[in-house]
Amino acid sequence: MKTIGYAAHSADAKLVPYHFERRELRLNDVAIDIRYCGVCHSDLHTVNGDWGPQPYPVVPGHEIVGVVSAVGPEVKHYKVGDRVAVGCMVDSCQECDQCHNHEEQYCRNGMTPTYGAPDRLSGEITQGGYSKHIVVREEFVLRIPDSLDLSRSAPILCAGITTFSPLRTWNVGEGTRVGVIGLGGLGHMAVKLAAAMGAEVTVISRSTKKEAEAKASGARGLLASTDQAAMQAAANTFDLIIDTVPVKHDLNLYVPLLDVDGTLVIVGQIGPMEEPMTMPLVFGRRRVAGSLIGGIAETQEVLDFCAEHQIYPECQMIKMDEINDAFEHLAQGDFAHRIVIDMASLSVD
Repeated sequence: MKTIGYAAHSADAKLVPYHFERRELRLNDVAIDIRYCGVCHSDLHTVNGDWGPQPYPVVPGHEIVGVVSAVGPEVKHYKVGDRVAVGCMVDSCQECDQCHNHEEQYCRNGMTPTYGAPDRLSGEITQGGYSKHIVVREEFVLRIPDSLDLSRSAPILCAGITTFSPLRTWNVGEGTRVGVIGLGGLGHMAVKLAAAMGAEVTVISRSTKKEAEAKASGARGLLASTDQAAMQAAANTFDLIIDTVPVKHDLNLYVPLLDVDGTLVIVGQIGPMEEPMTMPLVFGRRRVAGSLIGGIAETQEVLDFCAEHQIYPECQMIKMDEINDAFEHLAQGDFAHRIVIDMASLSVD
C-alpha cells in the first residue's frame, strides 16, 4: 500500500513529506485510513534523538484514530467502515506472562512501538500516524465508541492511557486525594480522569497562573510549588501524585506532600532526575514509582470510560504542514491541551 506521511530524516532536520509503502495485509491485519493523529511530547523527543539514535527516516505519531479500509481473511472483530484507533504499540510476543496478563506494554520480549522499531516478522521499521494509512495486527487495534467525537479522541491513546493506568493501578476512587504535577497535555487528562473517578484532585504547578484551567478540568484547587508556606502546609495530604513533568526535575520537592504509604508515579520524564533524598521515603513509607502507558484491554477501558463520562482532551487542531511550528511550541513549554493533526490536510500528491 503506497502512502505518504511526514518524516524526520535526522535529529536536527524538520519533518518533511515522505512517500513510503505499508506492508501488504497479513492474515490478521487491519488496514486503517487515518483521520486524526495526536502530537505527543515523546514524538518530539524521539525525532530529536533525545532517547538515543533513531532509524531515520522516522514518521512519528502514536495517537491514531481512523476508519477500517480493509481486513485480512482471519480478522474476527473488525470490518470495513469501523471506527478504530491505534496507540503506542503495534505488537508484542503474545506468549509471555505479561502479554497473557493483558500488560503487553511490559512484554518480556519487548513490545513493538508504533514507530521507529523493527517489525517482529519482517524487520522493517514501523512508521507512525503522521500519515494517511497504517496497517496493524488485529490484536492491537482498538474500537472507538460511537458516542466519542473522532476528532477529539486521538490523545486518549497516549495522554489518556498514560494517566489512566496509574489511577487504576493505585485504586483511585471516591475521596482519594490525588495531586497532579503539571497541567500540560498529560496533566489535564490526569485531572479529568481522576475527578471522574471521584478523587479530590489538586494541580501542583510552578505558579497559580493556570488555576482557572485546573478548576475547569475538575481540580478543586492549585498548589504553587514555589510557595514554600503553601507547600509546607500541604505536607502529608496526598495519597497519590501523578508526575507528568517531561524533563529532569527535583522529586525532593514533592515527596513530602505524600501521606504515609503514599506513592508518587512518574509518567513524564524518561531519563535522569535530580539526586533523591531518602529520608522522606523512609520516614513516611512513601514510594516513587513509574508507569508506562497501559495494555490493550486497559486502553480500550479508558476509551469506554471517556465515552461514558464524555471526557475529552483539550485539543488544538492543526494542518499537517504546520507540524514543525507545533514542535517548536511544544519544545518551549507545557500547555493545557493536546495538538491534533487533521490528516485530511495531508495531500496524497
